[in-house]
Amino acid sequence: MAKALGIGGVFFKSNNPEKLAQWYKRWLDIPLMEGMPFAPFTPDTMPANSCSVWSPFKADTDYFAPSDQAFMFNLVVDDLDGALAQVAEGGAQLVGDIDEQDYGRFGWFMDPDGNKVELWQPSETTSPN
Repeated sequence: MAKALGIGGVFFKSNNPEKLAQWYKRWLDIPLMEGMPFAPFTPDTMPANSCSVWSPFKADTDYFAPSDQAFMFNLVVDDLDGALAQVAEGGAQLVGDIDEQDYGRFGWFMDPDGNKVELWQPSETTSPN
């Protein structure tokens, strides 16, 4: 049987994809391809104890609030506090308090398009698997 091997991408709509891509490049140093509104991430850039997660949520979840989108994406960062400060400086609305788990720290913000984004700084010692 054929099987899925990982997340191949996160794709979503934007009224101005180039502008939103440039916002992410400026405030989170997303490695955009030259002249393109997309960024490749390769396994070698991910820190130890991190992973990509695929997870459906119940239709009535409030975990994505205050966004009214049917999705939320998570970005792995090397410095959660620094990343949250940067996106706030860029005009993002921070959402909720930092959540500390054995496998890392989490924080959230609303991007310029109204998407809720989760940032994850993985623990250096514990994996979520």
